[in-house]
Amino acid sequence: MSLLEKRTIGTTGVELTALGLGTSPLGGCGVSVPFADFEAVILKAYELGVRYFDTAPLYGLGKSEHSLGHVLRTNGLLGDVVISTKAGRILRPASRSKRAESLYGIDWIDPLPYVDEYDYSYDGIMRAFEDSQQRMGVDGVDILYLHDVSGEWHRDAYDRYLAQLRSSGYRACDELRSSGAVKAIGLGVNETASVLQVAAEFDLDCSLVAGRYTLLNHAPLDTFFPEMQRRGISIIAGGVYNSGVLAEGSKGAAAVRTYDYQSASPEILRRVEALEAVCDEYGISLATAATQFVYSHPAVTAVVQGALSTRHVEANVAAISQAIPPGFWEALKSKGLIPENAPIVHVDKFNY
Repeated sequence: MSLLEKRTIGTTGVELTALGLGTSPLGGCGVSVPFADFEAVILKAYELGVRYFDTAPLYGLGKSEHSLGHVLRTNGLLGDVVISTKAGRILRPASRSKRAESLYGIDWIDPLPYVDEYDYSYDGIMRAFEDSQQRMGVDGVDILYLHDVSGEWHRDAYDRYLAQLRSSGYRACDELRSSGAVKAIGLGVNETASVLQVAAEFDLDCSLVAGRYTLLNHAPLDTFFPEMQRRGISIIAGGVYNSGVLAEGSKGAAAVRTYDYQSASPEILRRVEALEAVCDEYGISLATAATQFVYSHPAVTAVVQGALSTRHVEANVAAISQAIPPGFWEALKSKGLIPENAPIVHVDKFNY
């Protein structure tokens, strides 16, 4: 078992291992995932030291929560792990309901027979949380994220859903946290603007933010991270590979050579090639550099990555565990590939 570092979410007492496992791919995101494979991935992650698991009603339309809870419960792991799930969607019977509009048009393979409906009101959040507990077979969760509270995701409907939060949804979150049913509240989004907006209105403990701080995207350094640190809001970073290109590299298959879920542009591929050249010089993988660059920032409490196989889990753990050779980060800075003010950590920090 690897010994993954742990960091605490503010004053909540919730400790996250440096690496968490996100279960969106295991919910059948574009591929079929038999339960045996789901269980093997969870158990391999636990074997290698991962103690943080993230899920959501959206993932497999209830299937990910159902499977995760069953694996953890039947293997006696519930008391030794941190679980996060999400609210903002209620699952309705597919035969009698219309599915919510989705920004990315996710195609779930073999999902449970439900469709999702957005609801950020008091009743909606309480219903979603209760349903999640029952699907997982748990009494409370460690972290509850408000899923896709985002102008980019909801577009014209964003103000309507934000109004639901303001009128009663925040009250539901406050009650869940103060009662102890949930230890930490945050947003689960693919942007930073909504986190800043909600943080000014409600006392967030953390937020899961995907794809906004990576080797290719440094924007949070200037305003977002400093504000999160000022407010004491822990960031859990997802999407550190920008949906594929920082994992597969410039020579990967076109289907996985993506940036923010779109085909990577020639400019992005040129930057990736320059990053790969420095990685090759220092004998580390691009995935290792991408993972540890993000985790190096003190605003980041953990990195969450998905996996579809035990091999993927092993690669993810290796990416955050491998020692970075001296001079590597300085070489990236000297070539203008990462900013001078990007925080880095010393080699022994990750020498688990």
